[in-house]
Amino acid sequence: MPLAGKGMLLTSMNIEAADEADFNRWYDREHLEERVAIDGFLEARRYVAHAANPKYLCLYSTATLDVLDSPAYRARLASPTDWSRQSMARFKDMLRVVARITISNGTGRGAALGVVRLRPRPDNAAPWRDALQDKLAPDTCDGIVSMHLLESEPELSGATAEIPAVRHEGARDWFVLIDGTHVGAVSAVIAERFTGPAAAPFPLPISVGTYCLMWDLAKSDLTRS
Repeated sequence: MPLAGKGMLLTSMNIEAADEADFNRWYDREHLEERVAIDGFLEARRYVAHAANPKYLCLYSTATLDVLDSPAYRARLASPTDWSRQSMARFKDMLRVVARITISNGTGRGAALGVVRLRPRPDNAAPWRDALQDKLAPDTCDGIVSMHLLESEPELSGATAEIPAVRHEGARDWFVLIDGTHVGAVSAVIAERFTGPAAAPFPLPISVGTYCLMWDLAKSDLTRS
């Protein structure tokens, strides 16, 4: 299973151009390390949009889903640094999704990421999951290294006291992640499997986007430092 752990926090947001330099400095110099240091967090990856909205995306892998409702994580949410409080207050169009990793096929992570957002219903979730077992097969696509399914947990997703996400936005959605070596490969898979004639049994996605990796941080990096 190429994704570490069983749980994932997905966040995405826009930021005003005037605040962007400080926003990136905060993410790179404080926020990622602070989050990855929490017990049960395993790694984090930062992305910037190639063709997507919002512009910035971050994925945090956790050992289990319960880590994202643990005392250690809730304590950190309740006690943000001043820099965090200022930065988070500037978020625009924020999405905050806590999810289970239910499918993870392939080997490794790529420099490019595709994100396909789906909206199942209780009556079609099981057949969709079965269909995705076949669709998320990276070995048949040049330039694709791994493919994954995140299934949101509504009770844990959305805003917190300090994070101004839209509370219900994305809280019942699924997110397909497509890791590739370049954006062209990722875009081709999205077109072939999710937005073209072969997308059945799925309707058109709620949204699709492609992102480029900025950097990643693993728990072992903190141990070495």
